[in-house]
Amino acid sequence: MSSTQIKKPLGLQILIYGFVLLWFILAAFPFLWTFWGSFKVELDFFSKADWTNAISGVRTQVVYGKAFTGAGYDGAWIQEEFWRAFRNTSIVCFFTVLTSLTIATLGGYALSRSGFRYAFWLLIIALIFRALPPITLVSGYLLPFFQWNIWGILPTTIIVLVAINQPFTLWMLHSFFQKIPKELDESAKVDGCTQFQAFRNVIIPVMWPGVVTAGLFSFLLAYNDFAVTAMLLSQDNQTMVPKIASFMGTTQTEGNVMFAVAAVVSAVVPLFILVMFFQRQLVSGLTAGAVKG
Repeated sequence: MSSTQIKKPLGLQILIYGFVLLWFILAAFPFLWTFWGSFKVELDFFSKADWTNAISGVRTQVVYGKAFTGAGYDGAWIQEEFWRAFRNTSIVCFFTVLTSLTIATLGGYALSRSGFRYAFWLLIIALIFRALPPITLVSGYLLPFFQWNIWGILPTTIIVLVAINQPFTLWMLHSFFQKIPKELDESAKVDGCTQFQAFRNVIIPVMWPGVVTAGLFSFLLAYNDFAVTAMLLSQDNQTMVPKIASFMGTTQTEGNVMFAVAAVVSAVVPLFILVMFFQRQLVSGLTAGAVKG
């Protein structure tokens, strides 16, 4: 055995494997089960008589002549035009993240270098407003949006999502900036840089993992939002989460549950791709955040 290899105690190995198994049961298995069921018909996936029908696909074979079908995806994306909701979600997320990061990066850097006590209290007040239910802030926008006839469009929703998310993003980036030694700024100025040049050429490259981490949190808020988008967007401009909810039907309209199942699986795929693409920056941002002085 190599000297670099350290054998873990048996108890620790059991604990690790037990934790992984628990995570799989609580987190991974429901998604994998939903993914499997998205290729079945409703009578199989939600069978009350025999749950094994969701595995064998008895009813699916009767209807389509095979154990798997993509009817749910075809119905959601083509028949119900779920691609429009995906497009709207992409637009909302892109501009929400771009605006939030721009404001929070400049504001967080300014507050971290200000040296005044008001910076701390300003962040505390901002976080208090962030702790309020989003519906509280949305209700305050409804009257002017209706009066100005700008309700139901994407830009107004982006404004509200930025307003809701901005305190948390500002607080997070401010914390990252505080971990960066001020000597870096001073060294850049000695070399002839202005304050903004030092920020752009020296601080931002060091801060990149923190910016990516804050951007991912901002993206997830906009991507998974229901309350804001459901209240502020018209039916033609729906994002994915309200659109998925509409597939479930109401007391007045009949829904299609399998369309919703297929749409849920489709909505999760971009999140996996995004996290895998930025996993290194995300881990670095969550653990270290920046260089240590």
